[in-house]
Amino acid sequence: MFHYTVTTTKSVDEAILALEETLKERKFGVLWNFDLTAKLQEKGVDFSSPYRILEVCNPQQAGRVVNRALEIGYFLPCKIAVFKDGTETRIGLPKPTVLIGDASSDSTLHEVAEEVETNLIAAIDAAK
Repeated sequence: MFHYTVTTTKSVDEAILALEETLKERKFGVLWNFDLTAKLQEKGVDFSSPYRILEVCNPQQAGRVVNRALEIGYFLPCKIAVFKDGTETRIGLPKPTVLIGDASSDSTLHEVAEEVETNLIAAIDAAK
């Protein structure tokens, strides 16, 4: 599966606040908190379900991968989506290990992807 997704009883805003804290504990910062719902509505699209996308980054890990292969920057920063699906709030991300997939045979890049994925999943689990 290309993603990791959990369900929480928290609202979208509560989940994001919790995520910001659990990400910080793992040395990830939130670079951008994109309100997809507001942007789609601004563009005249009929979409009302709360949907936010956080772009997150651990600078040390990002530096490690782009110093080895500039094209890996295509995958940066990492994204975490927090959205309402019916009555449930979901938190999820595309798995870095899947994104890197066949993009590189460099074992160090795969190791970093595994570390990043493990930390992001732990942050999501702690925030839910």
